[in-house]
Amino acid sequence: MYKDQIPTKNRKIDHIKIVLAEDVEYKMNTTLFEDIILIHNSLPELSINEINTKTKLFDRVFDYPILIDSMTGGIKIAERINRNLAIGASKFNIPISCGSQRAALEDPSLADTYKVIKEVSSDIYLIGNIGVQQLLDDPISTASKVIKMVNADALAIHLNPLQEVVQLEGDVNFKGCIKAIEKVINEFNIPIIVKETGAGISREVAKVLVDIGVSAINVAGAGGTSWSAVEIIRNKLIMKDEFKSKIAEPFREWGIPTAASLIEVLSVANIPVIASGGIRSGIDIAKAIALGAAFVGIAKPFLKAALESEDSVIDTLEIFIEQLKMAMLLTGADSIASLHKVKYVIVGRLKEWIEWRGISWQVNQ
Repeated sequence: MYKDQIPTKNRKIDHIKIVLAEDVEYKMNTTLFEDIILIHNSLPELSINEINTKTKLFDRVFDYPILIDSMTGGIKIAERINRNLAIGASKFNIPISCGSQRAALEDPSLADTYKVIKEVSSDIYLIGNIGVQQLLDDPISTASKVIKMVNADALAIHLNPLQEVVQLEGDVNFKGCIKAIEKVINEFNIPIIVKETGAGISREVAKVLVDIGVSAINVAGAGGTSWSAVEIIRNKLIMKDEFKSKIAEPFREWGIPTAASLIEVLSVANIPVIASGGIRSGIDIAKAIALGAAFVGIAKPFLKAALESEDSVIDTLEIFIEQLKMAMLLTGADSIASLHKVKYVIVGRLKEWIEWRGISWQVNQ
């Protein structure tokens, strides 16, 4: 009943307020990047000034393997957030992904909150974004509107069943999603990325996505922002529904840890895999790339920065970049290609995960 009463833009406002004000990080279900130990090289024979971080994704070379991942749009404050994010993306020649464009499909007057990204620079590599369930009725027409709205260079289709089932007004019908994605892939000649929204992708789901021809997979695993926690708090504090909050509470820690999800997907995917979900330092970026990620997506660390100023976004990016270069120096990697080959050890829960799941995966030890 709530679905028809509450506009998507209202939820977007709630989400930003909750993410910034409340403790919505996973607690016990960490990314498991802590279980990856990069082998220290005390004789790297390398100057940090020689390190080359350029990386190719699809048909473009970027200066760094960092994606400013999906955050927001469809509300007034999002225009400022997206403008500042776009300035950072342009300065460092990295791609950026829109927040879900559903709000602007419902109310076209909100499209400017997304269009602002390309207005900063037409050269920005922009990834459009829509939920798979919004594609069910008319996948081609809907995807076309999303792409044209922002002149997207690629399209991300996001999967969020966990968020939908715990959300008070969530859409819990997931029948037909695979066919809808396949229709979009077959219709458009831009890269189609399928991404989760914080609960991770298993090798079984990845195999389905590879088989239907997706261009890339963004694992968006557990360990960072828990969107089930966001919705549980929203149900209780904003929607005043204690009953739904009690039902949803056990799902706060649900999901596949990011490092585990990355390994799961890499074990079956011969396409670019993007690691996201709880990336909080340049060391996390280095670990993800060492495992085999083509790119790394980061969202929450940029949200507060983007609300403050473009300089704050630039500073945040510089911190990640310098940390990545330091990690590369300390492993003896002078390029992203060589970072893929550095030595590491997997311990603890992540090692057990690989064993429990029987993943046949070449560990670079």
